[in-house]
Amino acid sequence: MGIVSGYQKTLANPITLAGIGVHSGDPATVHFLPADPDTGIVFHRADADGKVHEIRALASEIGATDFCTSLGIHGVKVDTVEHLMAAVMAMEIDNLVIEIDGPEVPILDGASIRFIEAFDEAGIVAQAANRRFIRVLKTVRVEAGGSWAEFRPHDNMRFEVEIDYDCPLIGRQRFASDMNSEIFRREIARARTFGFMKDVEKLWASGHALGSSLDNSVVIGDDNAVINPGGLRFPDEFVRHKTLDAVGDLALAGSPFIGCFRSYRSGHRLNTATLRALLADRSAFEIAETAGQRPRERPAASLAR
Repeated sequence: MGIVSGYQKTLANPITLAGIGVHSGDPATVHFLPADPDTGIVFHRADADGKVHEIRALASEIGATDFCTSLGIHGVKVDTVEHLMAAVMAMEIDNLVIEIDGPEVPILDGASIRFIEAFDEAGIVAQAANRRFIRVLKTVRVEAGGSWAEFRPHDNMRFEVEIDYDCPLIGRQRFASDMNSEIFRREIARARTFGFMKDVEKLWASGHALGSSLDNSVVIGDDNAVINPGGLRFPDEFVRHKTLDAVGDLALAGSPFIGCFRSYRSGHRLNTATLRALLADRSAFEIAETAGQRPRERPAASLAR
């Protein structure tokens, strides 16, 4: 089944993950809870005084996008949501409450696969409500220097991501594919975040990458070689991770989209700017709902997968 078809879904059972933030270095525990149809994806973030703030996973709540994608524009925020949101989008989860007790989603292994494994363990159930999606009707493009990103009409959800680094190990790489849960799980979910050893001290000085390690990041040394003992998971792991980031950033549309997202040398800021540009132009998209008979209510366990 494709990402843009079928009925709304949520988790069959609650599940919990814990770890540290890649930038803050702070520990965080995340509880994933089933939610009713049409709830959407909602973070419940506890502040230092114990007060719980609701932050919806929507483009209107996007804050900083310098080194990660942050949600929350009124003081209380949740950083580095993109790897989690990519897993949510890929696994076709429409309704979920995410309780988090720290400022940043745990980085885990630097990819999305641990979130997907947790969702598999919890089980995913169909709900008696049709999915809604955003159908791209015309091209919307945003340029920034030598970088650009755009949405184009297409009959499925598709990503065409190209990167170009002044580093012999990476160079110019491209990943292009229609996207569904099977493709994401097989081709994208295990691709880890990456960085350069030469940038570490500058990042630390700015309060970033405090939780980064070889357990959660691909690190490129001064000799332009990967220093992780296990090497790369894919020969082109770098562009696959940039695709993972794009899936997570665009999940903040609030609904899956039908169209093609293309980019060249993009990152969180340009991904989210292009999403906002699409949503700001009401002639560029339409909201549609999947058709079909609503499923009969059945015990959650019978629908878990």
